[in-house]
Parts: sequence; structure tokens; C-alpha cells
Amino acid sequence: MNAPIPCYHCALPVPRGGRFNASVLGENRAFCCPGCQAVAQAIVAGGLESYYSHRSEASTNPRTLPTQLADEQALYDRPDVQAPFVRHDAHLADTTLLIEGISCAACGWLIERHLRTLPAVVEARLNLSTHRLHLRWNDSDLPLSQVMQQVRSIGYAAHPYQADHATERLAQENRRSVRQLGVAGLLWFQAMMANMATWPEFNIDLSPEMHTILRWVAMFLTTPIVFYSCTPFFKGALRDLRTRYLTMDVSVSLAIGMAYLAGIWTAITGVGELYFDAVGMFALFLLAGRYLERRARERTAAATAQLVNLLPASCLRLNEDGQSERILLSELRLHDRLQVHPGAVLPADGRIVDGQSSVDESLLTGEYLPQARVTGDAVTAGTLNVDSPLVIEVLALGHDTRLSAIVRLLDRAQSEKPRTAQIADRAAQWFLLISLVLATGIGLLWWQLDPQRAFWIVLAMLVATCPCALSLATPTALTTATGTLHGIGLLLTRGHVLEGLNRIDTVIFDKTGTLTEGRLTLKAVHPLGSVGSDDCLAMAAALERHSEHPIARAFGSTELTAQQVLNTPGRGLEGRVEGRRLRIGEPRFVCDLSASAVPMMPDESGQWLLLGDQQQALAWLVLDDRLRDDAATLIDACKRRGWKTLLLSGDSSPMVASVAAQLKIDEAHGSLRPEDKLRLLQQLRAEGRTVLMLGDGVNDVPVLAAADISVAMGSATDLAKTSADAVLLSNRLPALVQAFDLARRTRRVIVENLIWAGLYNGVMLPFAALGWITPLWAAAGMSVSSLMVVLNALRLTRIKATAAATVATGHPRASPV
Repeated sequence: MNAPIPCYHCALPVPRGGRFNASVLGENRAFCCPGCQAVAQAIVAGGLESYYSHRSEASTNPRTLPTQLADEQALYDRPDVQAPFVRHDAHLADTTLLIEGISCAACGWLIERHLRTLPAVVEARLNLSTHRLHLRWNDSDLPLSQVMQQVRSIGYAAHPYQADHATERLAQENRRSVRQLGVAGLLWFQAMMANMATWPEFNIDLSPEMHTILRWVAMFLTTPIVFYSCTPFFKGALRDLRTRYLTMDVSVSLAIGMAYLAGIWTAITGVGELYFDAVGMFALFLLAGRYLERRARERTAAATAQLVNLLPASCLRLNEDGQSERILLSELRLHDRLQVHPGAVLPADGRIVDGQSSVDESLLTGEYLPQARVTGDAVTAGTLNVDSPLVIEVLALGHDTRLSAIVRLLDRAQSEKPRTAQIADRAAQWFLLISLVLATGIGLLWWQLDPQRAFWIVLAMLVATCPCALSLATPTALTTATGTLHGIGLLLTRGHVLEGLNRIDTVIFDKTGTLTEGRLTLKAVHPLGSVGSDDCLAMAAALERHSEHPIARAFGSTELTAQQVLNTPGRGLEGRVEGRRLRIGEPRFVCDLSASAVPMMPDESGQWLLLGDQQQALAWLVLDDRLRDDAATLIDACKRRGWKTLLLSGDSSPMVASVAAQLKIDEAHGSLRPEDKLRLLQQLRAEGRTVLMLGDGVNDVPVLAAADISVAMGSATDLAKTSADAVLLSNRLPALVQAFDLARRTRRVIVENLIWAGLYNGVMLPFAALGWITPLWAAAGMSVSSLMVVLNALRLTRIKATAAATVATGHPRASPV
């Protein structure tokens, strides 16, 4: 069989017998759909067809871009809507648009060139790294909606860019942290070189004048590190002193400040040792840790923002005359009546007052099949209307909606999580308190015995007990193990996962998309008469081609066509195929066409549909959400460890019990809402259990956030992935088995590192207190202890080849004989 021809615009396969063609660059090109054809024709008509010569990647298919109706785009021409993101200067308007569909640098050239050909556009500048378009134009000659339409005509989607203030503030802090880290790293290396040149081992031919110059150079290089890079430590120490709450900032600030002042004294007088390299090293190590913590907080803030973005920006409201008008979501009021077309997202919680349809609630409940909803039924904001138009009455807005309740559950669950961090803070306070008390006491004692040595001994004690090796003991092991797991397809987004896996005794699984593949497939066709299974399947596919229901995708394509197709939400489809009147769907609905009894359903699990004509029922068709091939491997690994397993699903079908029985899961619960799942999790934790959650949908987000350890599938929603502690990028469940084994090795390495760091501090502290170790040797010893911790952690990069091969391919690799 010949390979399909790729679409010249987006490179997707062109269907056999495709009829979409256009002349580009002097040749007739084939396109997969009318959208790609229209975009290519618009690019050629604008004299910009050289774009196709310069692009490095295939363009985006316009069907994958979010659609906007004309009346929805017209909202952006209203002054009150433009106020937050459009600035006016005399007769010109200035705004920033976010562009979707960019695939390579040539896209930027195309967008800028196309917009600059418009007479009203003064400036069009696209930032390829952020996909933001800065635009200046005369909005009296060209409304903003038409500018956005011009962008769409060449295959891209434009939206007003409005930065979330919390996210923007975190991003700004993140950029500042990167600068502080970069300054510390760059200047520390240079200061260390200047500092080392003054050591007796290196300054054999160094003149006194050059010795003085190098001391001053080291001081000048270290000053920006102290007053710029180390600012967060000093601010934190001042805050802690005001609140009488002792943290690492106090100890770190004392060590850095005293070492810097001692270095200045040495640079001026030439008496003593320089400690500028120690200052830079402290700053670099500690700033790197804080940067990683900040990135984690940035992901958490983005998670809540993404959940709110599930709602549409506008909706259709019916006035007293029954006419629809497009309004912003902020203009909605209680008891307004809204019209929701098929394919549109419901903007508010409400009740159906006219119409019947199927509503896809998978984002909130996890159930992959749309649910039939009729007049009088309640519907939820953020769900998708699938089949027919609906008129709903608004019953809840803003914080009262179910979607907002999930946001509150997410916030509450995240706030309850960091028990380990609280224990670590308490331990750190005692460690710092003991270190500072000992340093003060020893300093006073030496002040009585030898005042000239007292300052240097106290400094040596602070440097020797500076918790670098102790603070590196856990992060280095976790970072190394994290990189190892990433190589086999498991991305850890929070550092406590590997440590926490050692305490797990209960595992909660979602069903759809986690233990199953999350998509319906045609399992079998059982003919009931003389028509064969292939012909029945072709007729069913012809009818289902006219449906947006997820079931329709399971039937594939066919050369047959269906006419006069009528969709009855919640029951099925009716239409004519080759002159034969057919129905497919719910058994009673199909048999009503032939006035016959419903035939006996085969004894087999799955989603059953009946196909029939005006004379008889023709065939049973069974669809199923297939179990993942490796699901049993993961369940068996949990059983071997003695863990309790539970299946919690929003699905109300018998498949929940069937999957649990097939995989021998201990408990199974179906028809659960997000709050129900969270309540069951809290019950388990009240019993003293440590819980791991594996899920993939928005309905799993509160449980993912509240569980001790949470893992999202790589195919999960973006919100689930950002709320989870780890993401299974490979979607292969055996990678979790690898994580269980590596967690035990990581715990062993962490214990070894902590013992080493504790022994180092325990040995160095009395030596420094007795004056046997100078601050210089204390800094050198601290560096060696930190290096030992890092080298020990690197042992975690080694994993067994056979196990890695099993995770990657699903089959064990043969061992060499």
C-alpha cells in the first residue's frame, strides 16, 4: 500500500481521493482539508508564498486552533473590553497579542509581513520566544477584531495578552533569582582565582605590591556577591530577628557577613587570611537551592490559573424577545438565560430550561462518555455541550460554581501538604540554635583567654558548622535520582517524592486514562442476521460520521455515506445509508424502528450498541476502554510490597468493578465526584495511612494535591500535571516500579550523606573551638565534605540494564551468556 501524501501546509496525511488543491511556488499542491487550502491561498494572494521556502517545520493545521465566532471577535472592539489590554496614544492604539500556531522562525516573518501590508498598521513585532505580538495601529480605520481575523486568515490564532499578576510577580522574582545566581557564580570563580594566588603555596614569586592588589581585587569582586546576590539572606535574617523565629538565614548571614568583614580587614591590614572565596561559595550553593524552590512555587501558582481558564471568555445571553446577544462572562447575572450551541463550553452552573443533549463532563468527573441531559437537569460550568443546542438558566456564578469549589479544594489540599517541611524547619532551628550558642560561648571563653584569637575562632566555628554538606545531603541524592528516573520516563516535579515513596502503604488509582487507555475502541461486532459483520460496521461508521460523540471515533472511516441523519441525544442516531433506513444506539430506541423485541445481549463486558433497520436488529457492537498492557505489572508490584490498593473513578459504568476484579484491586468505588474522592483520601489519612495517588483528569486534581505522593500520567490534562508531584511522561506504568526500587536506594544514600555531614560537623566543631583549625581550613574542609556528598549521590545514576530495558520496551533484555 502506498504511503499517504502529506499535506503541503501541515504535513498531515491527505485522505484518499482528496480534492483540496492550490498552486504554491509554481506547482499544484495537495492539502488535507479546506482550512489548510484556504490558508495557503491567502498566503499566496498576499504575495508571501516564499514563506514555504524558508520554513523549517510543518505549519499548524488551522483545525487544531481554537475557533472564534464573528460576534465573539466583535466583543474586542468595545472600549470597555479593550481597556485592560489596549493603550491609546493620540490616534494610535497599542496592544500585545498572544499568537497560537507558531511552529518555526518563518512564522514570525509571515505574521509581521502580512500585518505590515495593512495600511492601518504602524508596527507589528513578534517575540518568537514568548509568542507575543506587539502591535501599533490606527483602530479608527481597522478594528481589533479585523486585525485578529487577518492573523487567522494566514493560519494562526490571536488572543489579547493579559498577564496574571500573581504569575507575573513570581516570574519577576524568578528572573531576579537567576541574575543573583549568575552574578554569584561568575564573580565567585574570579574571586577564588585572585584569592588562591595569595596563598603561600602559589605566591612564590609574588611581590608585596601584587599581593596587595590581588587582595583588593578579591574584595571588589566579592562585594557585589554580598550586597546583591546575598540580599535575600540578609533580608530574611532581619525578618527572623524581628519575629524571633530562627531559620537558616540567620546562620548564613552571620557566616557570610563575618567572613566578608574579616576579608576586608585582611585586605586593608595584610593581617590574617582572605575568606572571599568562602563567601562566594556559600552564596552560590544556597542561591541554587532557593532558585529550585521558587520554580516549584511558580508551577503551583500556574496550576490554579489554568483551572479558572477552563471557562469561556464570552457567552450568548437571550433577551426578553428571545434574541441572543454575545456578552462577556463578567456581565452574567443570576437567572439569566443562555443559549449554548453544540461544541461550546457551558459558562456557568445552571439548569436546562429548553432542549436535550449530551454533555461531556470528563474534565470534572473523569467519565469519558458524555451524559444525556434533558430539560430540568442541572449542568456545570466548564463542561462541553456535545449534541444539540441548549437553553440554560444561570443558578450560580463566580465563587459559588462547582469549578470554583474545586479551586478551593485544590488550595486547601496544597496548604495541608508540607508536613515534612515543618519537621525539617523544627530540626533546623534546633541545629542552628545549638551552633550559635556554642559559637557564642566559645567566643566568650576565648575572649578571656586570648582576645586576639577569639574572633577568628568564632568565625572558624561558624564556617565549620555552616550547613552546606548537611543541606546538600538530601538535595543532591534527590536530584541525581530525579535525573535517573527522567531517563526512564518519570519526571519528578517536587523533591519529596523519592523520600516519601519509602513510607507509602496505600495506592489510589483512577480508572479512565490511567489503568485504561482512556479512549473507546471497537471490541467486536456480533451480527444477528444475514448481513455480515464488515457490512454492519461500514453502515454504523457511515451514521457515526455525523456525530461529535466520543463513541463515533471508535468506528473509523468508511466509503459509505449517510443522509438525513437525525441525532437523538442520549439514545442514538437515525439516517439513510444506501436507501436503507437505519438506527444505531440504545437497544430500545433501535428496536422501536422495526417494532421488534430487543435481542438478547451477549454476556460480555463493555459499552453495547445495537444497529438495526426497519425490518430487524442487524448487529450488536461492543466498545471498550482497553486496559493498559502494563497495568497488572504495577498492581502486582504494589501487592508484593503489602500495599493496599483502591480504584476511585467518576465513571458510573460496570467497568469500574470489572477492572478492579480483573486486576485484583482491593477496593473499587464508582460515580465519585472530586469532593467524594478527597473525602475518601482524608479518611485513609485519618487511619494513619500514607497514600500515593495516580490520576490524569481535572477531577483528580484535589486528590493529587492532597495525597502524600501524587503522580499524573503523561497524557493527563495540564492542570493535573502541574498539581502532581511527578509526571509519567512515558505513560508506561513499569517506570513507577523502577521508582519504588530507586526510592529505597535513594533513602540509603541520604542516610549515608547525613551521617557523613553529621560526623564532619561533629569532628570539626571541637577542633575549631580549640583553635586547631583556621577559618581557611574550615572552609576547605566544608568544600571537601560537600564534594563527598555529591560523589556519593552520583552512585544513583547506575540502574540495572535489564530493568531499564523492561521499562523502555516492555520486554526484558536478554542477559549475555
